Amino acid sequence: MTVNDWVERLSEPDGLDRYRRYTHVSLAYFALFEVGLWVLWLMQTDSGTLTLTSVAVLGVAHAAVQMALSRAALRHYIGAGRRPYPLVAVYTAVTVAMAGWGFALLATGRIDDQSLAPYLFWLSMLYAGPPTLALSRRAAATLVAVVSVAVGAGSVVVGLSGTELALVIGGTVFMAPIMAVAFRASGWGVRLIEELAAARQTQARLAVAEERLRFGRDLHDVLGRNLAVVALKSELAAQLAQRGRPEAREQMLEVQRIAQDSQREIRSVVRGYRTADLHTELAGARSVLEAAGITCRIEYGPAARLPDQVQAALGWVVREGTTNVLRHAQGASRCNMSLRTAGPAEALLVMENDSASDPPSGTGTGLNGLKERLAALNGTLTTEQRPGGIFRLTARVPWEEAA
Repeated sequence: MTVNDWVERLSEPDGLDRYRRYTHVSLAYFALFEVGLWVLWLMQTDSGTLTLTSVAVLGVAHAAVQMALSRAALRHYIGAGRRPYPLVAVYTAVTVAMAGWGFALLATGRIDDQSLAPYLFWLSMLYAGPPTLALSRRAAATLVAVVSVAVGAGSVVVGLSGTELALVIGGTVFMAPIMAVAFRASGWGVRLIEELAAARQTQARLAVAEERLRFGRDLHDVLGRNLAVVALKSELAAQLAQRGRPEAREQMLEVQRIAQDSQREIRSVVRGYRTADLHTELAGARSVLEAAGITCRIEYGPAARLPDQVQAALGWVVREGTTNVLRHAQGASRCNMSLRTAGPAEALLVMENDSASDPPSGTGTGLNGLKERLAALNGTLTTEQRPGGIFRLTARVPWEEAA
């Protein structure tokens, strides 16, 4: 099974819970493994019933506390619980008690060196795991080191030497760190999977938010100009009707056509693939502005050579700029649109109209939406008031990067 397969399985609704349960079972296995080791030690040790029974009781107690501490430590490590200080203290106390009882059994002659060495080896190795999850790395390393040094020193005091002492020291120096790393890696794995699941949920929420922004921006761009034209032509049709002019019918038919076009464009927005054709938008802008009594002059420049993405982005600029002229230009008489190149690989669209005021800042979303569209192509959008009441809208898009 590949990494992608694991990611997909863990992304399922119960994937994270399954992995967490798997980790809990893996840590519980170490406690069962310890019980098996003590059973093996009891079977190989020739001693009295009381001695074996006492070691069995301590071994089971140590394994039980280890299981409880491992579970609580994992919950804390993944942020679902507090640090289990009491369990760490109990676990350390039981470990020290078992080591001390082993020293006592050797000192009283109830077991020999060859029995005590594996006893201490397993005890030192198994102890090191749970505290590394329950405590910080520095605190856990200090605690495990202190207990390990105490076990090693006690071994020397009671007379262990040679191979037996080397076995105990080996368990302290080599096996204890391995066990600590195994426990820490298990907790780190669960935390990593939970962060991955949270990141995927955040990604899904961001995708939904981005789609909402796209829909709102496109809806504004699609309906803004069309509604302005509908309002303009409806007003004109009403005036013509009051005068008994037959042109009123033509204006209302135009309103009907625009409404039908708006329905089609809204469906395209919902499907998510609508684009603005630059030539169509320029021709439509000229028609709309002249119908409103505004003289429109257009310089097409390199429009036919621009990549589709650049044409679409500039098409939205033309649409929004035309909408702003109709909405915000009071008494405008002319509007000039000029498309040309600025440098070897940059398209420049300039829209100017007279008797215009800059749209109120912070009250609309049209220009902000245009800036977002152009930013996706490393383009920019600027507005400025020029002498003589001229309002200028300038869009720059590097076409090589966009292509």
